[in-house]
Amino acid sequence: MSCPTLEPTIDFLPVCPGLFYATPARDGILSRIRIPGGIINSQQGHAIAEFAESFAEGYVHITNRANLQIRKIQGITPEVLTRLQKVGLAATLTEVDHLRNIMASPTAGIDSLELIDTRPLVRELDAYICGHPELKGLSPKFSVAFDGGGAVSICEHKNEIVFRAIAISGDWGLGTRDWGISQERFVENNIYFQLILGDATNILLKPKECLTVVIAIAQVYLDNVDETLPRKPRLKHLLQDKGVEWYLQQAERYLPFSLLKRSKSTLDQSINPQKYHHLGVHPQRQAGFSYIGIILPLGQLLTKQLHSLTDLAQTYGSGSLRLTPWQNLLISDIPHSSIPHVKDEIERLGLHYQANHIQSSLVACTGKTGCASSATDTKGQALALADYLNKHITLDVPVKIHFSGCAKSCAYHGTSDITLWGTLVEKDETLVEGYHIYVGDKEQPFGRELYTNVCVAELPHRILQMLQVYQIKRAEFDESLGEFTNRYTIAKLRQLFDEEGE
Repeated sequence: MSCPTLEPTIDFLPVCPGLFYATPARDGILSRIRIPGGIINSQQGHAIAEFAESFAEGYVHITNRANLQIRKIQGITPEVLTRLQKVGLAATLTEVDHLRNIMASPTAGIDSLELIDTRPLVRELDAYICGHPELKGLSPKFSVAFDGGGAVSICEHKNEIVFRAIAISGDWGLGTRDWGISQERFVENNIYFQLILGDATNILLKPKECLTVVIAIAQVYLDNVDETLPRKPRLKHLLQDKGVEWYLQQAERYLPFSLLKRSKSTLDQSINPQKYHHLGVHPQRQAGFSYIGIILPLGQLLTKQLHSLTDLAQTYGSGSLRLTPWQNLLISDIPHSSIPHVKDEIERLGLHYQANHIQSSLVACTGKTGCASSATDTKGQALALADYLNKHITLDVPVKIHFSGCAKSCAYHGTSDITLWGTLVEKDETLVEGYHIYVGDKEQPFGRELYTNVCVAELPHRILQMLQVYQIKRAEFDESLGEFTNRYTIAKLRQLFDEEGE
């Protein structure tokens, strides 16, 4: 579908920036580039780097929705944005550019375990969005994700609409096996998407039905929300208010088919994603090729690094970079024989790719340098912690550490092994920056509170003690730090960390 291109203008919104809807922040103007499915080509990679060099401070950030975010922008003009439009960046229809990115696994189409390649579905939905200006009435946080059922799952990331691929066997009454067709066609004919909408998880859809269902869900939202409201309610709030069953009944009025429902127990197939398969070298479903996942410190990429990685992808891969919601990126389609050289080039750029590197699972929000809500300099302190730990301990399995400057937890909405919540601590009759330390327990927003009011100066040694005790006391090699801490009471953990860590 071709999308109309309108003369871009630069507007300012209080939340959810797009490329054409910049947001003032403490450190300057913030813009976000939607990258549907997280994949950019070499032309786009160089264009983004040149944009950040000319109008910002020479770096970009990958967000936890696989967007690209650029801070401290100055001197931008509509003509500059038009040039970015022409290389396929952001929505060609500016009114909908602020809507949330469409998420998909960064290994879509190359994952050897996936059930279906979701890239065509992402392109189809994005084309629809950029061709329908009425969708500007949606909440900016209206979010859709496609999970192809592979080794790298995105189901842990919160989205308001999720399509999760599952394989349906013939005895479910949804199709019979035709032994006269190839195994590949048999698999394609028996893949359905489980629609996850609020607490509804019992609806099955054929792949070709997904777009129609998104359109229907969007239309029900537009029917029931005043689009002139300066802050529109989120879809999840409408679902809570009206009820999911009511919402689905309304959506069916816009559908040419009935929603196929199965019992929840029947559909609850377990997802077995492979931990950290978005980092390091992994073989693709295409014989003879691998992809490599590259760690970006706190999601930040210098423009010179972006130029170099884009060239690397063009020389040794298919020319594309795949952004991940873990704030890293992949280079795909690399011949096995070229992997050693690609590794050398990544290290030459000052980057890493091993999943057990301390920065592989280190996440931090913008912090007080760019956000007025933050009590602490999260990014600076996270990088300082990583540098300290690299000098004093070698991790053999990844440890998730999340820095959050306030209770909103913008950078990461899941539960980490260690969560550090920024606060101000009184020390020597002076307020200094510090953190409350939380561990494990996915049932709690941050986990269980282990220590309170740990000042920044004491934080590195405290975290090092925790990691050292964990590596000595864990039950099994692959037991995560979060699983380790969940086996003990908080009082016992404090005793272990304080005594054994001396």
